[in-house]
Amino acid sequence: MSTYTEGKVDHEHNSSSSDVEKNKSYPVHEEINSIDESLTKPDPKNPFLDRKVAEHYRQVYEESQYECRGVFDPHFTWDPAEERKIVRKLDYRVALSACLMFCALQVDRGNIAQAVSDTLLQDLKLTTDDFNTGNTIFFVSFLFAELPSQLISKALGPDIFVPIQICLWSIVSLSQGWINNKASFYATRSLIGILEGGFIADLVLWLSYFYTSKELPIRLSWFWSTLSLVSIAASLAAFGILRLKGHLGLAGWRWLFIIEGIFTLLVGIASFYLMVPSAVQTKSRLHPKSWFTDREAKIVVNRVLRDDPSKGDMHNRQGLTPKMIWKSLIDYDLYPIYALGLFQYGPALVLETYQTINLRELGFSTLNTNLLTIPSSVISIIFLLLITWLSEKVNNRALLCLSLPIYAIPLMGVIAFWEGTMTNKWGTYTLITLMVGAPYIHAILVAWVSTNSNSIRSRSVASTVYNISVQIAAIYSKNVYRSDDAPIYRRGNMQVFAIAVAILPLIIIAKFYYIWRNNRRDKIWNAMSQEEQEDYINNTTDEGNKRLDFRFVH
Repeated sequence: MSTYTEGKVDHEHNSSSSDVEKNKSYPVHEEINSIDESLTKPDPKNPFLDRKVAEHYRQVYEESQYECRGVFDPHFTWDPAEERKIVRKLDYRVALSACLMFCALQVDRGNIAQAVSDTLLQDLKLTTDDFNTGNTIFFVSFLFAELPSQLISKALGPDIFVPIQICLWSIVSLSQGWINNKASFYATRSLIGILEGGFIADLVLWLSYFYTSKELPIRLSWFWSTLSLVSIAASLAAFGILRLKGHLGLAGWRWLFIIEGIFTLLVGIASFYLMVPSAVQTKSRLHPKSWFTDREAKIVVNRVLRDDPSKGDMHNRQGLTPKMIWKSLIDYDLYPIYALGLFQYGPALVLETYQTINLRELGFSTLNTNLLTIPSSVISIIFLLLITWLSEKVNNRALLCLSLPIYAIPLMGVIAFWEGTMTNKWGTYTLITLMVGAPYIHAILVAWVSTNSNSIRSRSVASTVYNISVQIAAIYSKNVYRSDDAPIYRRGNMQVFAIAVAILPLIIIAKFYYIWRNNRRDKIWNAMSQEEQEDYINNTTDEGNKRLDFRFVH
């Protein structure tokens, strides 16, 4: 068997892909001419033990100028204990950093809920419908910025573009402390939406560079648990900050925007240090010492590639061409998950958006209202961590996604048809709290899209399209409760109940669609001879999830 001579990993964090490649030196790999007979059969844990597969992807990585190709080694081995240690380091360096940056997103897009529990609407002379319009403007702006943001991020690299995004929207968020009418309210909502658009897809793409498809859901659950933790922290912070009302002649909600805007700006500045381009590019002026030893970097890269070889089919400073974008947009095999994105976020988000307004209408004070939102966040965290932990154990995404409609349908049915909404405020509060804390399957769906994309090109666009479907859900959810339906919102709750019911068949359809697609490919693939299969692997023009040797997860 040929042996691989390990070369030095270049840890330089360069300003552009061309600089990276110019200053890199890669080891020359020997041709695999002689290989143990037992290794010629593909191993699902290491597809590169098949010589033809290894040669095919080595060529793919060279042609794409993949930044980590110098440490790609089909026969490199490591101890499981080493891998566990490296994953812990990744959790600290990558996942924790992503969670902190997500804090900045949630603080600046979520503090509007605490602001309206104060006197924002009265001070700006806004109605509930004006508030709905402002939220709609935010999400429409967010939606239209998704794809352009992803294109910029893919060309510059998430490690450059994400910190810029955070700093820019933090400045706008801070400036909300001085808005004084409906027009300025709408303008700042739009600007924040534009600058935050694409952030989630950008950060998920960055996370996918370091984690396997099985590890990603649980890390994304930490990512979205941050949302609930921030909601709790923001409620507690609002309890104190809103008491600054009158200081320097400013309303409490103005202090809220100013103080939290400063906090997120500091996070944005710190994120320039927290993010790196890749596992082999962690040394720079900001990082005098590399995150990993040469061996550790090699383990990080090879474990990810063996899980998903497509993660090296583009380099991390390579932009997407119009043709690539179009091919990704028409990838119908991801449409079932996009459809779920249109509905899964709706029921809980409707009640979450109006939670503080509803609690005020039930007679709770401003300060108590913010504290009473905390239990729903705690419930949401418990559900999120539980179902994503189970997803890693049972490896059945659709089954765990069913937890949402099974939980939400009966609960939302009670909310929609119950006659005691306004007369039993604690009963109504309990129902709203349980519904806002409904199982959050978003992390599973994001990882599901990423895995079933099977290429960097498709993954970049697909994550964005999925997020667009979620933003569409956010837009309609912000307009379900209308002034003419207040304060019980009977019509609105009936609409939310219908959305919850629709989620159930969509999940079942997605499950059986992917089973059907895999069965069709099995039939074609198994009918081919070994020579035909090898010829297909080396010469096919099929890309991404259209390859016959790819199987969809479900």
